[in-house]
Amino acid sequence: MKLTDVTARSTVWYVLAVAFVLLAAPYVAAFCFEEAGERYGISPQLLWAVAKTESNFNAAAVNYNNNGSFDYGIMQINSSWYKELGVDRWMHLGDACYNVNVGAWILSKCVQRHGYTWAAVGCYNGASVGNKVNYANRIHRTLRAVGEGKIASNKRDSARVRRPRDIFSDPGEPW
Repeated sequence: MKLTDVTARSTVWYVLAVAFVLLAAPYVAAFCFEEAGERYGISPQLLWAVAKTESNFNAAAVNYNNNGSFDYGIMQINSSWYKELGVDRWMHLGDACYNVNVGAWILSKCVQRHGYTWAAVGCYNGASVGNKVNYANRIHRTLRAVGEGKIASNKRDSARVRRPRDIFSDPGEPW
């Protein structure tokens, strides 16, 4: 067997492996919205809308902000969370499921402060009051586009979100 044949076969397998990972990632992430929503008492549709708005479901998305911070992953977790998350948790943000869970945790902290309201949704974006309102409106438009025009789907969901779990309650990784 020639070296070029081995190289060609290796290249084909590499391309197929990369294609499989890229095609499989959205399906893994779809399950993650349900899991994170259940864990933190946040509507999976709302989490989906945040991911759609923030990164268009790009798990490798990086956005550099004017204030020197940056946002990373499918939920665009801001670098301002680095200190609170710590290096070990921060290093896992490249995993789409982990990133969705951290985004749900952040949103649950906003819900603790503002209730299950559009103000909590705006809080996820975290900038000025005007930006929070614009952000909440963008999320609302995304939700309406997929037929989910309300945040909590029923009273059970509204009651459930009053006590979001904290990802730091267990010293081990919660997901």
